[in-house]
Amino acid sequence: MDLSFSKEEIAFREEVRAFFRAAVPATTRVKLIEGRELSREEIVAWQRALNARGWAVPSWPKEWGGTGWTAVQHYIFREEMQLTPAPPQLGFGINMLGPVLYNFGNEVQKKRFLPRIANLDDWWCQGFSEPGAGSDLAAVKTTAKLEGDVYVVNGQKTWTTFAQHANWIFCLVRTDTTVKKQAGISFLLIEMNTPGITVRPIQTIDGGHEINEVFFDDVRVPAENLVGEPNKGWDYAKFLLGHERSSIARVGMSKERVRRIRELAAKTLAGGRPLIEDGRFREKLTALEVELKALEINQLRVVAAESSAEKGKFNPASAILKIVGSEIQQKTTELMLEVVGPFAAPYATECGDDGGSWMGQVAPTYFNKRSVTIYGGTNEIQRGIIAKAVLGL
Repeated sequence: MDLSFSKEEIAFREEVRAFFRAAVPATTRVKLIEGRELSREEIVAWQRALNARGWAVPSWPKEWGGTGWTAVQHYIFREEMQLTPAPPQLGFGINMLGPVLYNFGNEVQKKRFLPRIANLDDWWCQGFSEPGAGSDLAAVKTTAKLEGDVYVVNGQKTWTTFAQHANWIFCLVRTDTTVKKQAGISFLLIEMNTPGITVRPIQTIDGGHEINEVFFDDVRVPAENLVGEPNKGWDYAKFLLGHERSSIARVGMSKERVRRIRELAAKTLAGGRPLIEDGRFREKLTALEVELKALEINQLRVVAAESSAEKGKFNPASAILKIVGSEIQQKTTELMLEVVGPFAAPYATECGDDGGSWMGQVAPTYFNKRSVTIYGGTNEIQRGIIAKAVLGL
């Protein structure tokens, strides 16, 4: 298997890199490097800049704005976006709902929603998890009863990321209680300003407000907002989750964080000399870099398989990418915390604007990344997938 890049692919990387360097505002890039939260306006502006360039939804079919890139080009694009760094694209519309719509939606839904997703005219959130249905999505209890030409929705969703910003939510709802639980679920699109919807914030361990509870009390949704066939939502959800888990490794993001750690460790004194000269610290950093290089090679193998005749065949290496990639992301935050030391103790709001306020983001980022091994399919579940696919257990 040849894992080297061709001349054309190297030229493509330079094109992508040049665009990102020119298009990402300096203030936005600094925020990302320092771990600060981007505003809604910054995220929207970046997505629209990508859309103007024709790169908003690169993996979609060309008829809906896709680029027709190879698997290698997609890999390069994602890596350069993370290395720049540029604002990450919102996956809920682009990587999750979009593919469901252009594969299973009707023509009216495609024409109505897909262009607006590409330009981030609509901000989507995901209504899957419930208090009693997280890892076991088949246990969803939110109901949708058809009354004439509307569905009446009642229930609750939780851990709903960015629901405070969203104007639409795609939901798994139970439309048939007389069949086995996987068979009675449908996939419904709901406008967030519909009467009967209440959004309540959940404050996370890092002090932020990223996730929410969403309550539905007799919410009336047009029946035309049903995606695909009634009671086929479980199939669409499995398809969607496959897209969600394909990009969690984030090799480029970890490479940028390792670069940042090296840079800061060279400026931080420990025992009267730069921390980067401490033998134990260098040992930990080198071990992390070795793990990251191994992950990168595995990711390239997955990309090479996608580009060959093996495309469409399940590759258990994708589960490995999720496990190792998420664990490496956590390790980078641990090393960054070691670099900053006691200066990570104050919250960002207590640090002021003296140029060192970025240090107040280090501890919150560390705590926030504890969740990366859980969302998108817990690492325990991924290990089970590998055991079954490789070892036949």
